[in-house]
Amino acid sequence: MTAQERQEFLSGVHIGVLAIGREGRAPLAVPVWYDYEPGGEILVWMDRDSLKDRSIRAAGKFSLVAQSEQQPYKYVTAEGPVVAIDEAPTREQATRIAERYLPEEEAKAFVDGSLTEKSILVRMRPEKWLSTDYSKAG
Repeated sequence: MTAQERQEFLSGVHIGVLAIGREGRAPLAVPVWYDYEPGGEILVWMDRDSLKDRSIRAAGKFSLVAQSEQQPYKYVTAEGPVVAIDEAPTREQATRIAERYLPEEEAKAFVDGSLTEKSILVRMRPEKWLSTDYSKAG
């Protein structure tokens, strides 16, 4: 994929898989909802002191992979440093993430029940990319 194609793909609606290296253990790999706009940062909303939060803080970086599950298969992996981790998402940011995956009313209800004082918004700046678009294989 070109740089533009991979950024556009990542900005589409996909369940992301967050991968974080850990000392003495296999990497933590968990599905997440995320937000991304081409040229921007990857945003992931989670709870402070969760395993994801603790692992990201220790590593200072992570990878996120998104894939299509229909043919032709495609995937994009973005890797980079955490640039912010201590701020809570605004209601608008949390709603934007939830609305990527849920209908509007369900997203609002999800945010109402999930946005708490423990919520944090992790921001990662993609620096390294891997991608494949099997429709281009020939």
